Amino acid sequence: MAVSESPLESVQKSHGKASKPARSEAATGVLYGVGAYGLWGLLPLYFILLVPANSIEIVANRVVWSVLFCALIITVTRGWGKFGAAVRNPRILGTLTVAAFLIVINWLTYVYAVTTGNAIEASLGYFINPLVSVLIGVIVLKEKLRPLQWVAIGVGFVAVVVLTASYGKLPWIALVLAFSFGTYGFVKNRVGGKVEAITSLSVETTVLAPFAIVAMLVLAGMGQATLTGLGAGHFWLLAASGIVTAVPLLFFGASASRLSMTSIGLLQFMTPVVQFLIAITLMGEHMGLDRWIGFSIVWVALIILTADMMRNYRHTARLRRAAA
Repeated sequence: MAVSESPLESVQKSHGKASKPARSEAATGVLYGVGAYGLWGLLPLYFILLVPANSIEIVANRVVWSVLFCALIITVTRGWGKFGAAVRNPRILGTLTVAAFLIVINWLTYVYAVTTGNAIEASLGYFINPLVSVLIGVIVLKEKLRPLQWVAIGVGFVAVVVLTASYGKLPWIALVLAFSFGTYGFVKNRVGGKVEAITSLSVETTVLAPFAIVAMLVLAGMGQATLTGLGAGHFWLLAASGIVTAVPLLFFGASASRLSMTSIGLLQFMTPVVQFLIAITLMGEHMGLDRWIGFSIVWVALIILTADMMRNYRHTARLRRAAA
């Protein structure tokens, strides 16, 4: 499958520089993934600053300001031709439309969780997410799992059962976040070789923009909009949501197009670790003993996945050296 380019790589190629070898592309994908998941981990602090804006207003602003930010990037990098080509291709447009609605479900759920004191459960969703990504790789892409990966999935299932008992209900916030973003990653992976990251994000946010504008107008008509009513500081914080949203998603798009679903799943633990630490320290959310047990089981699953990844990486490196 062809590999999509970042805006910087496109500029480099236009000056006659050779493309990177496959091994370098994989390393680049890991760096993009680390950048994306690290920035997402800090999002709870940003969303708390936007209160009293509700989750619908915050997400609507994210969409509208992201469209404007993407338009600026496309203009600077002269990428309107690629944007037009993607929109005119029914298969690509349809796939990215599906991705757009998956990500808006994820955004609404996550912002709701953080602004209503459920940041710990939100972090649980992203702890589960790597397991979901691995499952998608097996079920949809027919990727073969190694024994330790199957063990990790089984341990993760046990963790969900324990946490369901702890919460007294199915942890729906965590499950919606895990499955919406896991599926979004799969969809992005399917078009990653055909559409570069900035074009993909631009199409997604453009598809969502009419719905976002309507939501903002309805909130304004109901007297619930805060964009222009709480001073310049609040306005610019909401306006910054375009940059805050676009940058990590661009990183993620560039990473997903270079790595397998399994690799993406293994990188994702960064985000929930940061989110979890923020929730229990800076946001003061409570963790009872039963929840500590449930989360610990999830962490065991992630440790198993990571150990298996490292062992497989060393094995692959030995084979590569032998072939060379």
